[in-house]
Amino acid sequence: MATKVYMEALSPTMEEGRLIGWQKKEGDEIKEGDVIAEIETDKATMELIARGSGVLRKIFLDDGGTAPVGAVIAVIAAEDEDISEILQSVAGEARAEAAPAPAEGEEPGAGEGVAAEEVGHAAADLAASGPTEPGLGAGGVRAAEESPSRVPTPAVGTSPELAAGGHIDQVEATDANGRIKASPLARRLAAEAGLDLATVEGSGPGGRITKRDIEAALAAAPVAAPAAEPAAPVYHPPLEVAEVEEIPVTQMRKTIARRLATSIGPVPTFYLTVEVDMDRMLEVRKQINQRLEAQGIRVSINDLLIKAVASALARHPEVNASWGDSVIHQYGRVHIGVAVAIEDGLITPVIRDADRKGVAQIATEIRELAGRARERKLAPEEYTGATFSISNLGMFGIQEFTAIINPPESAILAVGTVEEKPVVEDGEVVVRSRMRLTMSCDHRVIDGATGAQFLQTLRDNLEEPTMMLA
Repeated sequence: MATKVYMEALSPTMEEGRLIGWQKKEGDEIKEGDVIAEIETDKATMELIARGSGVLRKIFLDDGGTAPVGAVIAVIAAEDEDISEILQSVAGEARAEAAPAPAEGEEPGAGEGVAAEEVGHAAADLAASGPTEPGLGAGGVRAAEESPSRVPTPAVGTSPELAAGGHIDQVEATDANGRIKASPLARRLAAEAGLDLATVEGSGPGGRITKRDIEAALAAAPVAAPAAEPAAPVYHPPLEVAEVEEIPVTQMRKTIARRLATSIGPVPTFYLTVEVDMDRMLEVRKQINQRLEAQGIRVSINDLLIKAVASALARHPEVNASWGDSVIHQYGRVHIGVAVAIEDGLITPVIRDADRKGVAQIATEIRELAGRARERKLAPEEYTGATFSISNLGMFGIQEFTAIINPPESAILAVGTVEEKPVVEDGEVVVRSRMRLTMSCDHRVIDGATGAQFLQTLRDNLEEPTMMLA
């Protein structure tokens, strides 16, 4: 029996997938469980597994193409099995998607009739506008043959404006004010070349000067001596630089755009910022790294921050929560999502039960997860289910910023760089290592005082790490 190969939902938030490449080709033998393709989801690159055995009879989606979840992208069947019904069904769905739906109250094809009627009115208006020239239709419209590139070819002795289907009345070589008649393009070219229009004979209607006349005059003119005051140079953009480049949107970028659009607008967000003294934490980090050096483990400020945040969340479960319309979900376990920048997007690997893990274990886990995140090899359970997130841009020298909450979480912590600053301590100015933290809070779950108390505990944990043991 034939098996339809569907675009499967390979991540919890996936709505469509992009085919990285088929691992099998049409005519190949397929066994159930074989990897037949690689699919780019909104979070990672996943393997698509065959759900039946037989021959890969037909592929409907080419490499690089996208399809919504549930779409049929291939067929596996016996070599002699009739799959014509499946082929017709897929072709019919493709035609239905490609056909534009008529507007409400509009009969199919009505748009074409309206367009034809409008063209008829336009032709009548042109016919009433004045006499025609030889070789021109009513109203001065010339029927032009199209070149293979579908660009109308001007007739000899005709201005480009007329050849393109424009309309112009019969005129003399100069207008009522004595100004020489010339097309705007001809005037610009003459000005750039320093050419006097009075010396050019126009070949257009009524002696109008066209681009062709300017080019002919410049080709025939002798090389002139440089003027005493040369015209200002004209800027010409470099031909090798594109005006705009259209970059296809990846599945990850589409998901980021869709999900975050449900955050900063609908979610009533407020922000709390504190500045933390990091001198003591830097000392502790140095001591930890000295002890872990033999194991090849190195702890970063971010690793210590994850531990400090997790410890604070365990003491403030009202922040370790999310909004659920009729209920507030308050989580008993602390799962920290850590934002990791990857090519074309952002992903948040999750350190589960971070409050129960040591700093060395957190450091090892986050490096392993971040490495596979950059390779887009994370499994869905490794980047979903966070109860709180951290976004750290301190390594880029960012002093302070606000981060956007990742729904359904109710808060995210934005971490700035550690920098030396002059501060007043016991009436004296001293230099200390300081770091700014800004928490974005969903006001439906977290009140100002609640967020402030959480940040106070976090600051205590960072300024005196032994507080995490209390």
